[in-house]
Amino acid sequence: MAKTSQVLTDEEVKRLLKESQEGSTRARDELVEANTKLVWSVVQRYMKRGYDAEDLFQIGCIGLMKSIDKFDLSYNVKFSTYAVPMIIGEIQRFIRDDGTVKVSRGLKELNHKIKKKREEWMKEYGRSPTMKELEEELDISSEELVQAEEAGRMPKSIYETVYEHDGDALTLADQMTEEEEDWFHHIAIEDVMSQLKKREKVIIYLRYYQDYTQTEVAKRLGISQVQVSRLEKNILKSMKEMMKERT
Repeated sequence: MAKTSQVLTDEEVKRLLKESQEGSTRARDELVEANTKLVWSVVQRYMKRGYDAEDLFQIGCIGLMKSIDKFDLSYNVKFSTYAVPMIIGEIQRFIRDDGTVKVSRGLKELNHKIKKKREEWMKEYGRSPTMKELEEELDISSEELVQAEEAGRMPKSIYETVYEHDGDALTLADQMTEEEEDWFHHIAIEDVMSQLKKREKVIIYLRYYQDYTQTEVAKRLGISQVQVSRLEKNILKSMKEMMKERT
């Protein structure tokens, strides 16, 4: 698919969304074509991750099509505001579930070790270690060091540029009203919730959607209140980390 895309007015986008959700393949294709730049702007964030750009683009288009199918026209939210986190989520799921995920995890773990070593070095010597010192301390090559640190710098903020034209940079946050920011976080939470295990979902649902106490949740699940407390703490920690990847 070409990287060029036509510009549609908000009214045209809403019309096409309505037609697409009513079954029009033409309207759906037109929306996808009109938002190719949006997909490519997200793909560019992952260009140094070792994945083929065209593959990531196709995956991003799946997220775009899902957003076309699921967008609720009753909300006063721009389609691009809704689509971006959906596209990001689809690409991140692909990277996480891809056959090279073990390598990605290895880089992530190495990045954590590097950060820890930097902190230890700073406390002991009052300065950050050089690359050579890190390589010797961790027994890694300069290439491994660079790859691991690059893996930890993946852009993941709504305040980063999502589109640029003639030198004018536009961030997702620039387009957001207060309502849209709330919507973005709502979508991010939904995406994070979908990745929890069944018992984890139940605990969060009962605690934060049904206002159950930990004791009531414990009784419902047949475990102790202490176990619920520990599980809830760990779940919230994991959710917070996943949310950081989407905001």
